[in-house]
Amino acid sequence: MTAVDWDRLRIFHAVADAGSLTHAGEVLNLSQSAVSRQIRALEETLGATLFHRHARGLILTEPGELLFDASKAMAKRLDAATARIRDSEEEVFGEIRVTTTTAFGTIWLAPRLPRLFAKYPDLKIDLMLDERVLDLPMREADVAIRMKEPSQADLVRKRLMSVRIRLFATRDYIAQNGEPTQIEDLADHRLICQNAASSQVPAGAALVQQLLTCNPRSLLTVNNYFGVLQSALNNLGIGVLPDYVTEYFPDLVPVLPEIESSDVPVYLAYPEELRQSKRISAFRDFVQDEITAQRKQLKDLAKA
Repeated sequence: MTAVDWDRLRIFHAVADAGSLTHAGEVLNLSQSAVSRQIRALEETLGATLFHRHARGLILTEPGELLFDASKAMAKRLDAATARIRDSEEEVFGEIRVTTTTAFGTIWLAPRLPRLFAKYPDLKIDLMLDERVLDLPMREADVAIRMKEPSQADLVRKRLMSVRIRLFATRDYIAQNGEPTQIEDLADHRLICQNAASSQVPAGAALVQQLLTCNPRSLLTVNNYFGVLQSALNNLGIGVLPDYVTEYFPDLVPVLPEIESSDVPVYLAYPEELRQSKRISAFRDFVQDEITAQRKQLKDLAKA
């Protein structure tokens, strides 16, 4: 069997990604005719048609889809290898693609990033906030911070901490509406929580189901914790929120502190192939240091 020419495979990948010979040529600095010749030569080598051609552009055939899937996997592996090679022995630079949940990314991680950039100004962070679990071995992201232990193979993983889901309200809300002293008192309040269809940890969903049995006077549901937080901060009711929100929003105070979810583990994970990456190590150490500082701050507050 004739081996596939690597350069032609690179050109095919660019065409499949762009959906156009012209656009691929612009990316590759090649003429449209040169790109077309290389695609035809690749099709002859493989004995298969890779694209359906029509007025709106190019659509991959079934063999084309198979080849594009393979070329995407190869491109991600090459990106990882390039990143490892470029990692300096002394400096931390380059891009880190971090995936985590909308709530953790906006409420906990983003406010801390100035300290990371102050230490490593040449870093680039691509923060991807998504409830969907991205595929780290396939390099959809470099680092993940998730609310459960990753199940994918070939990952370095570390349990960072545990959080619990609790009830919070502003001091102004409590002053205007009174403070519940037992769970049944929620019948006199508006509860703000994630809706049943939203992506959430099982521990949080179980707590919400327990609270709903108290028949709150009014209910506001949102599809993520950031929306719950903003609603609670605007005195709309009692919010069901992860306990890490308290650090940056001191006006939020616990309500019915004995009512809480079970532990929700927080894990950091990255592909095994990035174990030696300086920039990944720098990000991991930064997150761990921030958690240590947060624990110390909470202990100091408890003693005060």
